[in-house]
Amino acid sequence: MSKFKRVIPLLVYEDIPAAHDFLVKAFGFEPGGVHRDAEGQAIHGEVRAGDSTIWLHRVTPLHGTNSPRVTDMAGAGLVVHVADVDAHCKCARAAGAQIEREPKDMPYAQREYEARDPEGHRWWFATPTGPPSS
Repeated sequence: MSKFKRVIPLLVYEDIPAAHDFLVKAFGFEPGGVHRDAEGQAIHGEVRAGDSTIWLHRVTPLHGTNSPRVTDMAGAGLVVHVADVDAHCKCARAAGAQIEREPKDMPYAQREYEARDPEGHRWWFATPTGPPSS
């Protein structure tokens, strides 16, 4: 069996440049840039969290992809560990993130909050509080 080397989450956005800038400003990701085709249309973007990369993909019937903004549903989300979840939430709120749930201590040994970006993707930011209980 093959050993895994890397997992890259891919999120679909109608407006890749706006999503890229929001994710950098509100959630503190490192910018990875926006790639455009010959006509100048944004076709791919990236942001980075530590040594992880998140791809921002375009809406396209060819790939059968759409933004949660269109369906008002999110079938998945990402959990990102941060140093101080309360401070992170405060910055995200100030930058316009929709906070779905305020920071709260969870029984699985982390303090977390839930937010949505402008296109409706679900994000959980968390700070571990100790070893998980069994």
